[in-house]
Amino acid sequence: MDVPDPGKAAIAAWSAMPRAALEALDPEGDFAKRHLLNPTVFRMLGDVRGRRVLDAGAGQGYFSRLLADRGAHVVSLDAAESLHAYAVEREADLAQGVELLHADLTEVTLEPVFDAVVLNMVLPSIPDWVSALRTSVAGLRPGGLLVFSIDHPCFEGASDLWASAGCVEVREYLAEYQMPRVHAPDFHRPLSAYLNAVIDAGCRITEVAEPGLEASLVDEGPAGAEALGHVPNFLVVSAVRDDPTRASASR
Repeated sequence: MDVPDPGKAAIAAWSAMPRAALEALDPEGDFAKRHLLNPTVFRMLGDVRGRRVLDAGAGQGYFSRLLADRGAHVVSLDAAESLHAYAVEREADLAQGVELLHADLTEVTLEPVFDAVVLNMVLPSIPDWVSALRTSVAGLRPGGLLVFSIDHPCFEGASDLWASAGCVEVREYLAEYQMPRVHAPDFHRPLSAYLNAVIDAGCRITEVAEPGLEASLVDEGPAGAEALGHVPNFLVVSAVRDDPTRASASR
């Protein structure tokens, strides 16, 4: 009996995401992304005007479109057919100049031409996440910037837990395991796995952020938003790709 490929299964699950869910992410994502994730990622990226940026695992492309609004030359890559098709449709309407690639991060080959690569809430959804990370780093020019975000591995599901119990309880942290989600499963991995993989891929970590929600915004959020002011929903990391020629010259 053929064993289903977990990567292909994940891509198929994301491709089944309903149209209404894709549209709901426009123009800036959901509440947590608007108030916590997007500002942190853009701060880490800095001024993107005129820079070549890869939005790796871009989904329906909302973040690619925000990058283009800020003047970046954007390449938007995703493997899920319906998400890619939605991004193509939006580009046809908006004509922002976003280059759209339908490809799997674990299989595609990238040349080191990008000033920055963004992996925005992508790695927890990919079974072979190390290959996806290494592909993304390979697309960076030496000295280029990697910014990735994940659900904070210590506080996954914080909003739901806080709404029901007023605290966050963790029963298993060190193991890797699959977590059910609305559209497709994510995978829990300890924080050290992500940070060490970035270092092993040839990058120097420059910042780790755990954004929290301002108290004045809690009432605007969904149930459990109070938790976001006490424990971080996201972990955001920036890193610079090492220049191997410079490292050799310094020896």
